[in-house]
Amino acid sequence: MTDAVGVGTVKCLVWDLDNTLWQGTLLEDGEVLLPRRIRDTIVALDERGILQSVASKNDPEHAWSRLVALGVAEYFVLPRIGWQPKSASVREIADELGFAHHTIAFVDDQPAERAEVAYHLPDVRCYPAEMLPDLLTLPEFTPDTVTEDSRQRRRMYQAGVRRVAARDEFAGPDEDFLRSLRMRMEIRVASEADLARVAELTQRTSQMNATGVHYSGADLRERLADPDQEVLVTTMADRFGPHGAVGVVLLGRHPGLWHLRLLATSCRVTSFGAGSVILGWLIDQAARAGTHLVADFRRTDRNRVMEIAYRFSGFAEDVCPCETALADAPDVERLHLVPDRRPEPSTMLLSAPELCVHDSA
Repeated sequence: MTDAVGVGTVKCLVWDLDNTLWQGTLLEDGEVLLPRRIRDTIVALDERGILQSVASKNDPEHAWSRLVALGVAEYFVLPRIGWQPKSASVREIADELGFAHHTIAFVDDQPAERAEVAYHLPDVRCYPAEMLPDLLTLPEFTPDTVTEDSRQRRRMYQAGVRRVAARDEFAGPDEDFLRSLRMRMEIRVASEADLARVAELTQRTSQMNATGVHYSGADLRERLADPDQEVLVTTMADRFGPHGAVGVVLLGRHPGLWHLRLLATSCRVTSFGAGSVILGWLIDQAARAGTHLVADFRRTDRNRVMEIAYRFSGFAEDVCPCETALADAPDVERLHLVPDRRPEPSTMLLSAPELCVHDSA
């Protein structure tokens, strides 16, 4: 029987500990060892954006303290160490991460443990510990692209856990908690290294995509090479850590007119009003340049919130001679704005928290 099943990239690898991650059995040997090749595998998976967790039958405090002593505890999210069935541990990890079972992998030296997980969770991919030396060469552990956000995925997840825990402990109103996050936004011209993540944003974002149009890396690369077009990427961070790339702007420049072809933001930052802040920054930049703004909007069944953001920012269906510079687009609404200066970035608010916007272009 082949243990490993399924296709596609693994999102999370769940490790057994005894005689799998480390050499030896903790409760019998006391002093277990972490082979260098296992450490290298852990680090490499982390850099590829694959989350890692633990499902181990062990004393929780003893096992976790050993992971800390070995210098690898920080790499594991949602560890389940105790005496429940491994299938229950793997199920809890998948459910809390919100990952489909076919994106979860489990590695264990014991055939009986792998069989127990496979029986209860048939979509989870199970691997014997003997396969660990070859794990990094397997296609399911080799993403097609590794973006900066991929490399930060585990840190972003851990920051999110700390953020939620802090909110649960915070006694004041939401507005005060958001201010306490000290959120910062950076808007800059996308680099070649950003293109995969920017393309992903346009493809995965539906509620916060002003046109519903998706762009490939090749499309974006073509726009980067055009001196009359700009691809801008937005990143966010707060006191707990990075949110990663959360927004993209595609902008065409014409004499007296900036054409906002696309604004898309991650749904993860919708509650922070990131789209409105990006629009505010863009309007201020256009006002400084003395140019009008025209934004494309294509109505879909999910992006009503983007229309509201445009309307609240002052965009309207005014007809202006400046629009003659643009090619006809029958399926697109053109929203026009004569911009005025907006508050300085240091006083700009994002759903209450102060936001510092840095233009690195």
